[in-house]
Parts: sequence; C-alpha cells; structure tokens
Amino acid sequence: MTALWTEPRKPSSRRRARLSPLLRLLILTQLAFNTGFFAVLPFLSEHLGRAVGMAGWLVGLVLGLRTFSQQGLFVVGGVLADRYGIRPVVLAGCVLRIAGFGWLGFAAQTWTVIGAVLLIGFAAALFSPAVESEVARQAVAHEEAGGGPRTRVLALFTVAGQAGAFVGPLLGALLLSVDFRTVCLAGAGIFVLVLAGHAWLLPQHIPGRPRVQVRGGMGPLLRNRRFLALCSGYGACLLAYNQFYLALPAEVERAAGSQAPLAWLFALSSLLVVTAQLPVTRWAGTRFTPRRSMVAGLLLVAAAFAVVAAARPAGWTGTAALLPAVGFVVLLTLGQMLVAPVARAWVPDLAEDGRLGLYTGALSSVSGLIVLAGSSATGLLLDSGLPAAVPWLVLAAVPAAAIGLLPRR
Repeated sequence: MTALWTEPRKPSSRRRARLSPLLRLLILTQLAFNTGFFAVLPFLSEHLGRAVGMAGWLVGLVLGLRTFSQQGLFVVGGVLADRYGIRPVVLAGCVLRIAGFGWLGFAAQTWTVIGAVLLIGFAAALFSPAVESEVARQAVAHEEAGGGPRTRVLALFTVAGQAGAFVGPLLGALLLSVDFRTVCLAGAGIFVLVLAGHAWLLPQHIPGRPRVQVRGGMGPLLRNRRFLALCSGYGACLLAYNQFYLALPAEVERAAGSQAPLAWLFALSSLLVVTAQLPVTRWAGTRFTPRRSMVAGLLLVAAAFAVVAAARPAGWTGTAALLPAVGFVVLLTLGQMLVAPVARAWVPDLAEDGRLGLYTGALSSVSGLIVLAGSSATGLLLDSGLPAAVPWLVLAAVPAAAIGLLPRR
C-alpha cells in the first residue's frame, strides 16, 4: 500500500464520521473474543495441576504449546484471509474454538488436554489476524474519508480487547463455583453467539479487499527491511510487556512476601487501558509522527524497568516496597498504549497490495518469536545471581536499543 501516514494529524473542525457498521462489528468481535477466552485461560493451569494431576513442568509445556499454536501460526491465518477473505476464516476459527473449549471441558488425560489446547490456539491463529488485518484496512479507509486518525480506530480495538480481558476472568470466577467444565462450556457458548452473529452480519465479500493466490509473498516480506524493523521494535515492547508474567511476580513476591498484590496490579493495568487508551492516542496523534510515538512509548517502557532498578539496591520490603512495582505497571502500560495502536496502524503502509493479512499475521508471529527467545533469556538473567539492579537495567536497555531499529520513514 502507498505510504500516506507520516505526519501527526491536526484536530479537525469537521464532525468526525461515524464508524462503519463493519468496523463496529469487528471491534465488538474483539470484545467477545477476549471475554470468551479469558473466562477460561486464567483458571487453566490450576485445573491441569489439581483436577488432571499434571506435574508443573507438564502444565508449563501445555501452556507453551497453546501459545505456539496461536501466536506462532498467526501468519497462516493471515495468508488464508488474503486468499479466501475474512468471512470463511473467521467462521472456521469460531467453529474450532467452540470445539476446543467443549473438548477441554471433558478432557481428563494428557493427550486429550494437549489436543484441546492446540485446537483452541489454532482457532485464534485463524480468526485474529483476519479480524486485525481488516480492522487496519478499514481504519485507513476511515481516515482517508475524513473520519479521524486511523490510530483512534486501532485504540478502540485495543480498548475493546482489554475490556474483554477484564470481564472474562470475572465471569469465569463466578462460574468456577460450579466447576471448570461449566466455565469451558460458557466460553464455548460465547463463541457460538459470535459464530451466529458473524454468519448473519459479516459480508460475503468486502469491497476493496482483493484476494490473492496463496503462493508468493514470503520472499518480499522477508526482504522488507522497514517491516522487519517495525517487528523488532514491536517485539521489544511485547517482550517488555511479557514481564508482567515473569519479572513482576518475582519482584512482588520479594517485596510483599506473596503474590497476592499481583491481581491488583493487573487490574490497575487493565483499568488504565480501558480509561486512558483513547485520550492517550488522541493526544499523541496530534503531536507525534508514527515513529516519534513509538520512540516515546519505548522510552516509557525503558523507564518502567529503570524505576525498579533504582529502588532494588535499597532492598525495601512491605507495602511501601510495592511503590516501584506500581510505577513499573503504570509506565509500562502507558508505553504499550503508545506503541501498540501505532504499530498496527503502520502495517498497511508497509504491506504489499493484497497482502495485509499476511503482514498483520507476520507482525504477531515475528514478535512472538522475539518474545519466546527473549523470555528464555530473561529467566536465566533473573536467576543469574547478579546484583539486584542489573537484570532490570538490562531489561531497560532492550526497548531503548530497539528505538534505533525503528523505520526512519
């Protein structure tokens, strides 16, 4: 696609155009996807350990396979969306997610659990890149029609997903009082509704979205240095964000003696995204170019780790010792709010015509590989026995170094 999006948008005196029915459907889709998914996922590891009787290493393996079958295969879903359009890919993904949740609710052996979680992960590898690529394409069209910056649309998409990630666990916790099978069937039920809604409302063919042959496309993508540079910057941010689940729990355990405050910190992050994502995106869109917005976001992410690094040598414990962790959550979340919508909105300008699904899927897959490799290195770093501040300083250096990799135009 032609690169049209290089300068910050000035506030318009014209009334902003309303989102199209298709965009509203896709944004609500993200809300429903995450509500159904996060109603089940937070309770999976405990179920596998206690009810199924898996060893800890096996639980970790199952969760890793779920991540690989989803994030690692996003590029497959993107290619299929380019070839067949988003409707069949989204509907197929919903069917597989319904089957996966239903299977998981009755799975009682290791091989059946693995089969179910692989199905659940691959379902998202189908429908997520299809939906995300079409949201990005529609956001560009909305911007060109004078409806406002594309980043605002992508920010709405992010808010919808975060709202689902917030509501889903509450629903799952309520249903867990019955049993885990009920939670799984409820998650499947949400996707039944999504499937029915999309079978009825999603157009057979979306005007302006060309279909391409499956062959080709990977070579030009791998030679697209600007796109790979964007993946590197976005991947560094995701690697930092992944420390919510690795470095932050260790710091909370050290400071408070347990991980009980962790739930409140997660809730704080979700609340920030839901309430502040749109204002932050609007503010940045009137002041920054795409590159400068990502630079500012990555600097905030680096500052989040630097705050903890500065406090670690003091060795504080107790409630007051959680203040650096709070600062970490706030800065990291704000940085992510600046980076994520811009990275997704930048992809259409870097993708070849008709290959937006492939490039959208590749953004997640390449970034996921960065997170996979970086998380392993982070685990070794945290267990290395180095002075307390050093691992956090190294983690701060990663997003700071990624700034130099961002596309110049």
